[in-house]
Amino acid sequence: MLTVLIAAYNGGKTLPAVLKAYRTIVPPHGGWQLVIVDNGSTDDTKEIIAAFRQCLPLTFLYEPTQGKNAALNTGLSCLSGDLVVLTDDDVLPRPVWLQHLRSAADSQPSFSLFGGPILPEWEYPPDDWILAWVPLGPTFAIVDSLEDGPINPRLIFGPNMTVRADIFQRGYLFDETIGPKGTNYPMGSEAEFLKRLASAGFKAWHCKKATVDHIIRAFQMKQEWVLARAARYGRGQYRLAAKSSPNSPMAVLGVPIPLLLRMLAHGLRLADAQLRGNAERLFKAWWHWNYLIGQATEARLLQKERARLEDSVEVGQA
Repeated sequence: MLTVLIAAYNGGKTLPAVLKAYRTIVPPHGGWQLVIVDNGSTDDTKEIIAAFRQCLPLTFLYEPTQGKNAALNTGLSCLSGDLVVLTDDDVLPRPVWLQHLRSAADSQPSFSLFGGPILPEWEYPPDDWILAWVPLGPTFAIVDSLEDGPINPRLIFGPNMTVRADIFQRGYLFDETIGPKGTNYPMGSEAEFLKRLASAGFKAWHCKKATVDHIIRAFQMKQEWVLARAARYGRGQYRLAAKSSPNSPMAVLGVPIPLLLRMLAHGLRLADAQLRGNAERLFKAWWHWNYLIGQATEARLLQKERARLEDSVEVGQA
């Protein structure tokens, strides 16, 4: 038995197609169940899920606390079996997806983490600049097919991520301070979790036939959205790095001096790109600038969090 776990938030536009695709799933050896946690949706997500409850092995849960990781942690209470397959409410499974994950887990008992290809399902054909200029991995969670075998856990992305259930039974949970929460948040929900597991010695395996398709919506194919995504990515990368470094670097207004210097240097490159008028170079410069802005934003937020923690400790000791 394995459990597919999805945190859904306002998935009304994609869930009908996603759940219809789950009806084509070829059951893996030992069977499967689907657990969907509605994370406080304000659209018709609940009604859509209810319409499929009679034709899928589906359990519905509700988690009002905003945040994907809060919803995932709630879903862990309903696990069945030895594998947890994590994916999203805008991801289309292929019919034999679970069969291949089951086979990989059974044939590789020394590995605890499994990933597979994540291919784009464009809502309409993408403009050339998207394919040529945009880093598809961090922007759209796209993972090309690799060969079967051991991989760095960093190459497993949230839309196609499988974890042995005994990891959760040992007490591992998702960090609710990172990941999707509203529209402005530090990315890195699964990355933070996988980083902890890798540090604890758990190994990852790529299953090249376990493929899913990630729906890329029309609004996600606009430059404004892509650049905002770069800022969220920068926030997440800074938070992940800060968790690994207990030392706080010298800062000005909450922004570490080395980061300020990188921003200054890149600001000059951005100005040069604007003067030269090369569209590709200018877009890439803006993408990296937004990434750095995201890092600076998260640095200031982390400084405030640490200050609040220190104040609470002082009050507790008084």
